Amino acid sequence: MKLGPYVLANRLFAAPMAGVTDRPFRRLCKAGGAGYAVSEMVTSRRDLWDSLKTSRRANHDGEEAPIAVQIAGTDALMMAEAAAYNIDRGAQIIDINMGCPAKKVCNKWAGSALMQDEPLALAIVQAVVAACAARGVPVTLKMRTGWAESHKNAVGLARQFEAAGVQMLTVHGRTREQGYKGQAEYDTIAEVKAAVAVPVVANGDITTPEKARDVLACTGADAVMIGRAAQGRPWIFREIGHFLETGTHLAQPLVVEVKRLLLDHLLDHYALYGDFTGVRTARKHIGWYVRVLPGGEAFRARMNRIEDCEAQWRAVSEFFDVLGESMDRMPALAGLAGAAVTVRHADSKKEGELT
Repeated sequence: MKLGPYVLANRLFAAPMAGVTDRPFRRLCKAGGAGYAVSEMVTSRRDLWDSLKTSRRANHDGEEAPIAVQIAGTDALMMAEAAAYNIDRGAQIIDINMGCPAKKVCNKWAGSALMQDEPLALAIVQAVVAACAARGVPVTLKMRTGWAESHKNAVGLARQFEAAGVQMLTVHGRTREQGYKGQAEYDTIAEVKAAVAVPVVANGDITTPEKARDVLACTGADAVMIGRAAQGRPWIFREIGHFLETGTHLAQPLVVEVKRLLLDHLLDHYALYGDFTGVRTARKHIGWYVRVLPGGEAFRARMNRIEDCEAQWRAVSEFFDVLGESMDRMPALAGLAGAAVTVRHADSKKEGELT
């Protein structure tokens, strides 16, 4: 798959997640087999560009190309300016956020709320594409199936966005009304794929190699995008890639391998955020790694009281040293490997198991 001048390494993408998909996490996912990773969203508000939060999100030092940055906002001119701002700071692909369901975003009519106002959504796309075309930068867009079950307009919008110059569309198989509840459905993604010629990426509830295979098959999508399933498990991309190529499962990673990658991730994380913020924001990442491990919950409770980066790093190292004395490899997530996969369709009568 190509986006402008960039050939993507594979069809397994890391999703943009606010507060998660920062530069260290994107680098980790790419090292774990992701062919593409999009940044957490950057605001289009000029008055916030000099804030510490935005400057960190716009930091791409040492990041492997292509560098994709997601922008969010409600004003066409401001979004075009935000695209130019991020291109000046290293962005090579601009992604427009029309998928975020968070209330604090949608209450300002940004994110997936834009799907309710089709003329505004199209105006934003046209302005961003124009700003990026002048610099030779491709534009992509992430959206949901619609605002609500009674208002699914992803197919119609996809056609308009393609005509306006968007070069790739990602569709999360839920409405904004659903948030992250229930199950994603994939019929709408298949309809979008049938309606446009640009690449379409399927997103939502892709947690196992089998699920990735089945979603690709039932939607005809060109790629899958993985979000929450990569938290604490960034090697999921290589697991899925191996399964799609061979039909067999990779062995779970060695405990010593996971120890090394987590410790390296923490050092990269501390370097970006500094000591005070770094030790606190690293807690969620550590928690995701240890949640399925023996003694993981007790360790997380103790680790959450540590206020020093060096002590936190050392505690993680010691935890995995002790774990390595009782097991060589990480445990498989219970009930996932080799399990039958349910793919929910828009029409509940079509629900069934795909294996």
